[in-house]
Amino acid sequence: MDKDKALVVFENKDIRRIWHEEQWYFSVVDVVEALTESSIPKRYWSDLKSKLNIEGFESYDKIVQLKLSAEDGKLRNTDCANTKLLFRIIQSIPSKKAEPFKKWLAKVGYERIQEIQDPELAQKRMKELYRQKGYSDEWIEKRIRGIAVREELTDEWTNRGVRTNKEFSILTAEISKATFDMTPSEYKEFKGLEKQNLRDHMDGLELIFTMLGEASTTAIAKSSDAIEFDKNKIASKKGGSIAGNARKELESETNEKVSSSDNYLTVPEKVKRLERKKKS
Repeated sequence: MDKDKALVVFENKDIRRIWHEEQWYFSVVDVVEALTESSIPKRYWSDLKSKLNIEGFESYDKIVQLKLSAEDGKLRNTDCANTKLLFRIIQSIPSKKAEPFKKWLAKVGYERIQEIQDPELAQKRMKELYRQKGYSDEWIEKRIRGIAVREELTDEWTNRGVRTNKEFSILTAEISKATFDMTPSEYKEFKGLEKQNLRDHMDGLELIFTMLGEASTTAIAKSSDAIEFDKNKIASKKGGSIAGNARKELESETNEKVSSSDNYLTVPEKVKRLERKKKS
């Protein structure tokens, strides 16, 4: 479900992209925001799109709508353009960042070609990106492993007849509710997050129990041969319950809650990890 989608960063601005028809397609409104720093990039792009259409922009019909994750976490149709088309759009945006962005865009495209030839490069780049954001190697290894567990689960769901984004969201919420007594949206509110990725603000134990719930769900779906949404919903509840019971047992032994309202919005994970070690 998520393996061909990714965020890339240009000068601290997130650019959403998706692998489509054997090439990267980028969110045009994200590019507009990165280049113009407009407070209303959607309106800027809407005005520019109308202008390009009036001017008879020869590649206008090559702008496609693809589903990308929105701020509320839902997948929504978004205007996207491939690298070649973006170069043309950028020429219509007066910005001192245009040339640096073009060089960055060319580099991103080249890196994807490398990753296709050697998939391990994608994982190495992901690890380096997390290091740059201030995460420890110990945390990164858990996060990368969690991504692999999640992909195995979503692939299993797809093979078993789970089709819509809404169904994926419901099943994910069932696992989270049974594991942590909170749905992902409730968990984000608990941590004080908005559009940030919840798992990027989990500590090591939270990531481990997330993995346990999803790995257990995958195993149960296979063993029970769960087909279609309803049976996979049952498997999701059972898988999450296994992780939830393990969490409660650990909390009973340690007298400490696994779920934490802590996040890494202001202080990086690596710094907080060192602070905890000093206290202990």
